[in-house]
Amino acid sequence: MNTKGTVFKYPDNVDTDVIIPARYLNTPNAQELAKHCMEDIDKNYVNQVKPGDVMVAGWNFGCGSSREHAPLVIKTCGTGCVIAKSFARIFYRNAINIGLPILECEAAAEEIQAGDEVSVDFDTGVITDHTTGRTYQAEPFPEFIQNIIKKGGLLASLKEM
Repeated sequence: MNTKGTVFKYPDNVDTDVIIPARYLNTPNAQELAKHCMEDIDKNYVNQVKPGDVMVAGWNFGCGSSREHAPLVIKTCGTGCVIAKSFARIFYRNAINIGLPILECEAAAEEIQAGDEVSVDFDTGVITDHTTGRTYQAEPFPEFIQNIIKKGGLLASLKEM
């Protein structure tokens, strides 16, 4: 499983209310929610993101509330992966639950810039910045978690059992 796309870069401590503002949580429709992904920090994100694009962020990405809406809207927008220095633990688990690929890699998150073209090999954890030619090594998920993500999330993976 791989993704390749353009980077959108965000700072430390991007919380779930920035990822999907609470004022929109009155709809259960993921497509409707996704129209507002990142709008309080990056109004153009939803209009510019293309399938496979990559979010890169600093420390503590996804802090705040425990709702699954935050990783869900990122995935629904077509984002192929989120790379961060670190993730809030509940966001980390929610991302796996809904099948959003995420990787922690401090060096990649520090050095990769907005607009760079990046590819990610989820099986090996290799992140390649095609703009600079640099590669980074993240810790890949164990096979059973990769399977959950490949199947589209925890519930989808359980349905196949």
